[in-house]
Amino acid sequence: MTSAREQLQKLAAERILVFDGGYGTAIQNYRLGEEDYRGSLDLTDDQKGNNDLLSLTRPDIIEAIHTAYLEAGADIVETNTFSSTEISQADYGCEHLVRELNVKSAEIARAACDKAEARDGRPRFVAGSIGPTNKTLSLSPDVNDPGFREIDYDFLKGVYRAQCDALLEGGVDFLLIETIFDTLNAKCAGMAAMEAVEASGRDVPLMISMTLTDLSGRNLSGHTVEAFWHAVRHLKPLTIGLNCSFGADQLRPHLAMLSKEADTLIMAYPNAGLPNDLGEYDEMPQETAELIGDWLKDGLVNIVGGCCGTTPEHIAAIARAVADQEPRKIPSISVHTRLSGLEPFNMAA
Repeated sequence: MTSAREQLQKLAAERILVFDGGYGTAIQNYRLGEEDYRGSLDLTDDQKGNNDLLSLTRPDIIEAIHTAYLEAGADIVETNTFSSTEISQADYGCEHLVRELNVKSAEIARAACDKAEARDGRPRFVAGSIGPTNKTLSLSPDVNDPGFREIDYDFLKGVYRAQCDALLEGGVDFLLIETIFDTLNAKCAGMAAMEAVEASGRDVPLMISMTLTDLSGRNLSGHTVEAFWHAVRHLKPLTIGLNCSFGADQLRPHLAMLSKEADTLIMAYPNAGLPNDLGEYDEMPQETAELIGDWLKDGLVNIVGGCCGTTPEHIAAIARAVADQEPRKIPSISVHTRLSGLEPFNMAA
């Protein structure tokens, strides 16, 4: 049986693939009340805004969002698990639901993809979303104590491992470590993911996606895009890329650098521009698609989609824009010693 890794690599050599769009935006459009989030669960904290919990209490909404993206042209959808870790769910008193959240979310996405594939015979894939958590291994939250950390590496690895185990149990094709603001968090998640995959006995590749915090092209822990790639390349991800951060136009120069340096598939999914003063996104679907079209002229990407503010309409416009475009060719990278501080360090052979 052909693995998801082999299927995706074959398809990506033939055409540009399409990732899905934002989930927070889609959920907000349902105008849900706290009781929708809570459902019949016996929980003490206010649950409004706990979007991941909807996989248990309103699975119909989550499946409908997946289906809308698939009908818009998405080849890959991600699970509704961006915050389904012990750390993130602690904000809602839902730590005890972590395994159930991840398993159920994976099953919902899997079911939606299987239905779409049954309709037209085109393979669809599920990426298990692993968010960054709201804790950082690299930085102190106390300006008076630079050495202080709220968590340590072993604790965070255990948190990520629990999520990865449950996502694999639910049937995901890939593990997507996304919206990375701290490179050490990403390395920790990658280690947990590799251990979980080995324990599962399955071939489940990693996808890794960094987010930038300013236009200079660094994440919150201070690493440039190239330095970040050097720091995680040993994980042998199936895809590397950028998401969230800004709109497609501001991401372009950083994506161009990564595309040149990375000897694997590039996946990028920008926001619908920058938010306005009310925190809303005004960039229309056709504008997002046109800006991503500029990426295609330079052969920068293999997989494209959307992040904050993007909708099924954005994904449909992107799918139309990439339909007849050549995918990026993976470059052959010369063998050098490549190290990473905040800046990359390349040592010639």
